[in-house]
Amino acid sequence: MATSQRYLALDALRGLTVALMILVNSPGSWSHVYSPLLHAKWHGCTPTDLVFPFFLFIVGSSMFFSFKKSNFSLDGAIAIKVVKRGLLIFAIGLALNAYPFVEAFDTLRIMGVLQRIAIAYLLAAFVVLSFKRFGVFGVSVFILICYSILLLSVGSDAAYSLEGNLVRQVDLAIFSAEHLYQGFGIAFDPEGLLSCLPAVVNVLIGFEITRLLSGSKNKQQSIIRLMQIGIASVVFAMILDQFLPINKALWTASYVIFSSGIACLVLALFVYLIDVKKISKPIAPLMVYGSNPLFIYVLSWLWLATYAFINIGQQDLYQWLFSQLQYVFPDKLASFVFAFGHVTLFWWISLWLYQRKIFIKI
Repeated sequence: MATSQRYLALDALRGLTVALMILVNSPGSWSHVYSPLLHAKWHGCTPTDLVFPFFLFIVGSSMFFSFKKSNFSLDGAIAIKVVKRGLLIFAIGLALNAYPFVEAFDTLRIMGVLQRIAIAYLLAAFVVLSFKRFGVFGVSVFILICYSILLLSVGSDAAYSLEGNLVRQVDLAIFSAEHLYQGFGIAFDPEGLLSCLPAVVNVLIGFEITRLLSGSKNKQQSIIRLMQIGIASVVFAMILDQFLPINKALWTASYVIFSSGIACLVLALFVYLIDVKKISKPIAPLMVYGSNPLFIYVLSWLWLATYAFINIGQQDLYQWLFSQLQYVFPDKLASFVFAFGHVTLFWWISLWLYQRKIFIKI
């Protein structure tokens, strides 16, 4: 990415997002987690619920700089490249669900975080390569309105319920219950196929916000515009929440608008700290973390999953490491230290790659 200070603010947001993804995905025990590091049970939004849409936001940001090299023009070569990358990311996500490849595939979960990133990236890429700024805005509004209408098509009582929502009905029809996430007590996938549609808008917003920043030479004005967009989005989403609930699991339109607004406000803070106050050293670790975001995320998943296959006595390595921390800290703090220790570990791995200018694109 370019060395402009404004671009460093985007790098800082990328690094923060990767660090938070690892932090919330690797507690010592899911039974002992501080509430801000848990997802909302259904409606509502916790800090943890902002991490995934932030990741999609930075996917859109990275997309801007990638497509800028070809002047945002769509041709056969670029289309093939986009499709290949989307398929690769989806395949990696599916492989992570199957790891360590010893379980029966008749219960393999099909969707997941990387699968949603792949679909959102693929669709958003063709939108930004086919439309100008006003067209991208129009497509975004169209997607959110149509998706909201689709959710209501099953009736207002079922639209936002766990059992009756349309996202679940579509996934059951396409994948069957055995291939869906089971963590809600019933078969329901929070990264469902239909709910990938509004996630595309998070990517498009990240793309357009990056276009806005890259075209602005006035740092103060950039901060003001980001804050205006962010505050207006948050307020509008909270108004919508009265009849269109903010819900991550269903990825509702109000959730898209709310999470994108918060992303703009956080980005405005980074622009202020880096551009205006010239505070870069405390933020430098985030730049390192953001240099190989998808690779580090995949590595962290594999690393943590592998603990389950290394036994120490009657415990696997994951449980054993957490139990050692419990001797020193209260349960929730031990769980947090376990997660933060892995954030630190993967930062060192990111630093090793960064210092050697190794950037692994997925």
